[in-house]
Amino acid sequence: MEKNQHRAIQYALIAVLLWSTVATAFKLALSSMSPMQLLTIASVSSFTILFLVILLTKRQQELLIILKTKWKRFALFSLLNPVAYYLVLFSAYDRLPASQAQPLNYTWAIALTLMSAIFLGQKIRVKDWLACGLGYLGVLVIATKGQLLDLTFTDGIGVALALISTFLWASYWILNTKIKTDPIISVCLCFLFGSIWLVPLTQYLYGFNDITSVSILAAVYVGVFEMGVTFVFWLMAMRYAENTSMISNLIFISPFISLLLLHFIVGEEIFISTVLGLLFIVIGLLIQNVKKKQH
Repeated sequence: MEKNQHRAIQYALIAVLLWSTVATAFKLALSSMSPMQLLTIASVSSFTILFLVILLTKRQQELLIILKTKWKRFALFSLLNPVAYYLVLFSAYDRLPASQAQPLNYTWAIALTLMSAIFLGQKIRVKDWLACGLGYLGVLVIATKGQLLDLTFTDGIGVALALISTFLWASYWILNTKIKTDPIISVCLCFLFGSIWLVPLTQYLYGFNDITSVSILAAVYVGVFEMGVTFVFWLMAMRYAENTSMISNLIFISPFISLLLLHFIVGEEIFISTVLGLLFIVIGLLIQNVKKKQH
């Protein structure tokens, strides 16, 4: 594929803008449904849209071959993502204001660094430790609403769930590095098996009655955009990019746009401590992503 930085930036900005909306969609969906109901509807929606992408790009034969040869692996992987990861994440959003849960989830890159050192034997650099320190300082600022000396968490369980979700997501990506499969097909199959696990279980535990149309539409939106086509846009951006670090850094716009949307659409109060904590997290991640200049 021919490189085109201008097109890469366009795709990346579309992805960033779409990802900026999903925290709002989470809260709208959770207003009348449980985290498991949200996950089930979103998972089915995600599989559907990704399967359509595969059909449009004429890769269904490749998908069928992988499904036939590696179905056991994806059936197990799906228990990690989407089932465990999103169930824990949505449970965090169900307990916390989205303006708090969303910045906490951005520490997944720090969790990935720590887990890569433990399980892949990768060296942790000085700037990685600095990023970890700033990131988790940001977590404390957000979780305590700036009252660091008191260490009184607004919802300790919600904060713990948000942080656990980052390690689940990091675990998924570490395991995913061992599979040499097209990423869109890989994610599509995870959501296929995730839906197979989730639909009967959710029907048995909750059913799908008494859910408002707003929540259903929001859940479908989550599946299509958080888990589906936005991922495709981001992959396209990375493939066209001449400078991938410039494209990667655009993702840090997302949480700030998300806070504005949560305030004006959901009506959440945005605390100064949340913005300050998010700044610590983003600065830490930017430091971690700075590449040494080549001479």
